[in-house]
Amino acid sequence: MNWIPLKTIEELDLIQQKSFTNPQVIFKHSTRCSISSMALSRLEREEAPLNIDFYFLDLIALRNISNAVSEKFQVPHQSPQILVIKNGRCIFDESHNSIFMDEIKEEALKTV
Repeated sequence: MNWIPLKTIEELDLIQQKSFTNPQVIFKHSTRCSISSMALSRLEREEAPLNIDFYFLDLIALRNISNAVSEKFQVPHQSPQILVIKNGRCIFDESHNSIFMDEIKEEALKTV
C-alpha cells in the first residue's frame, strides 16, 4: 500500500479535482484506537488498485483536517473512517470494523 500523507486542508481541493479522473480514498486513522490499527492492518494486507489514490490522515495530529474532510464531503466524523471520493463528492464512507478493501474497490470502480 502506497499511502499519500494528507497534511494540509488545501490538499482536499486537489483530491476533489483528481476524483473526476480517478477515484480517491481517504483513510482517517486514530493512532490511539486499536480498532483503527486493526482496520489499517487489514487494508495494508490487501493489494490496492493502481488507479485509485489512497490518502492517509493521522486525525489525532491533524484534527483540523479531519474536521475539514467531514465538512467538505458532508459526512459525519468517525474514527477510523474510509471515504471514497468520486466526481467531486463522497460516494461511500464506512467506519470501524466495516472497513474492507473489497468494498472500497467495488464502490470506487462502479460505473454510473
